[in-house]
Amino acid sequence: IVCPPDQPVDGCLGPLTVVLDHTSGFEGLLFVDDDLLGVIGHSNFSSIRATTCVYRGKWAYEVLISSQGLMQIGWCTLNCRFNQEEGVGDTPDSYAYDGNRVRKWNVTTTNYGKSWAAGDIVSCLIDLDEGTITFCLNGQSLGTAFSNIKMGPGIAYFPAISLSFKESVAFNFGSRPLRYPVEGYLPLQNPPTADLLRAHKLLGYIKTVLSTTLDTQEEKVLEKDSACWSLHGEPTTLVTLAHIFNYFAPLMCKVYLVEDVLMNFLLGILEGGGSVDEHPLIQQLLDLFWLLMEDYEVNECLKQLMMSLLRAYRFSPIIPDLGFQIHYLRLTTAILRHEKSRKYLLSNVLYPFIVVFFYIKTPLRVKEAGLEELIPTTWWPTRFDKEGKESKDESAEERLRRRAYERGCQRLKKRIEVVEELQVQILKLMLNNKDKGTGEASRYIFLNKFRKFLQENASNRGHPTALCPPEYMVCFLHRLITAVRSYWDEGKMRNPGCVSSDEAYVPPQLFYNGKVDYFDLQRLGGLLSHLKKTLKGLKQQSSTFSFDPREICPRECY
Repeated sequence: IVCPPDQPVDGCLGPLTVVLDHTSGFEGLLFVDDDLLGVIGHSNFSSIRATTCVYRGKWAYEVLISSQGLMQIGWCTLNCRFNQEEGVGDTPDSYAYDGNRVRKWNVTTTNYGKSWAAGDIVSCLIDLDEGTITFCLNGQSLGTAFSNIKMGPGIAYFPAISLSFKESVAFNFGSRPLRYPVEGYLPLQNPPTADLLRAHKLLGYIKTVLSTTLDTQEEKVLEKDSACWSLHGEPTTLVTLAHIFNYFAPLMCKVYLVEDVLMNFLLGILEGGGSVDEHPLIQQLLDLFWLLMEDYEVNECLKQLMMSLLRAYRFSPIIPDLGFQIHYLRLTTAILRHEKSRKYLLSNVLYPFIVVFFYIKTPLRVKEAGLEELIPTTWWPTRFDKEGKESKDESAEERLRRRAYERGCQRLKKRIEVVEELQVQILKLMLNNKDKGTGEASRYIFLNKFRKFLQENASNRGHPTALCPPEYMVCFLHRLITAVRSYWDEGKMRNPGCVSSDEAYVPPQLFYNGKVDYFDLQRLGGLLSHLKKTLKGLKQQSSTFSFDPREICPRECY
């Protein structure tokens, strides 16, 4: 179904750009993002609705679940009155799905659907021709939740949500392509149909120019592999591209077009497999962007492209080979290989969102993630000796189960290692201090941003509901340590006399004696009071407080 983007659609009332109503359509205390699409609860049970309602036809919107706590998502009429105890689904003319308690709500409540988790996408569908409301989780229908809903003159339904303290979501009413569109259902915000057609046509022209060359002797236009195209080619080609970019560049400042046209085109370049280094066309295209587009256009395009990749990575379903995650990480790596683009993104876009790229989502639904096929049997030690250690005596059946379980774990480990390797590559690019261009090195920019990021999280100076979740931080720091160790060992290969990363440790007295200024961060070795208590005996033994840290803790602890 296609509707003009600049005209109201029959059955829908409200502004053409659909956002959350932060002026009058809310109850309780909430933090709403600058784009008016993301929301964080900041009181007991807060509610908010959208600015647009529907009264006829079939409509859909998506909610990107950022935290898996108590929330009720669905539809409500203008007559609904919410408070700190009652939200969407608790009043007669409101209907909601709650994936935390796995229930549906319309005054009364019954079991419905599946548990949701952070990183899932909920599709909310309303059919005002048949009078039904349905919900989907990651594109899979959960079945009709409500039928015979109230309809008629004066009845219109707004997208709405109620959420408890610190729970957060982001809405997509159609400002970006729906991740899981449902046939027959319209997004509340019309897609930019005319701009989409124009962008696809212009991109087709660019592809054609990149895959042709001029034979000046024969005066012929010849086909060639676009992957071999170089920016330093025929002047006629560049003039032609410059003319196309006069029309193409303004379109690449719009998030819908960047996600639907540009991102999919770049992903298609990498679909053939192989290492990212084997696809230089992306680097050439980025050179072309910086050459033929205004700086503000490239900046906005790169910002929207990277944020689209972050969303795509975070809200991709978990499948056995982690294919979606690998796909988006490969494109991210290819973009960050471009020095000028990398420096702009590091300086202006990536922090604090970058940590999202280093978290591998834990599947809540084992069957959907394919873990039953990957690890078909479970095993755990059932026999222990007197000291509590695992006994080596096991039956033939136990041995078979253990070996099958270990093989399955190894298969899973290998797949995760592919993702982790890409994540480490991204960090190594940002830790690069041998940039060819002028200005600050990528490493300098990265470390300055990283220090500020740590300060805000460790000292709670940041937004209290927007601090980095611990599970994200642990993954990020693990990949960062791996990247630093990789550089460390590369340096040892050039200088054999240096200490290897395996032999390195941080002496705990550095965290005890206060000689290093940690910018009010908590000390890595623990709180000072804890260190004083733990190292009390050692301090009394030596006034200089000199000791071998390996006597306190094995080297692998550092």
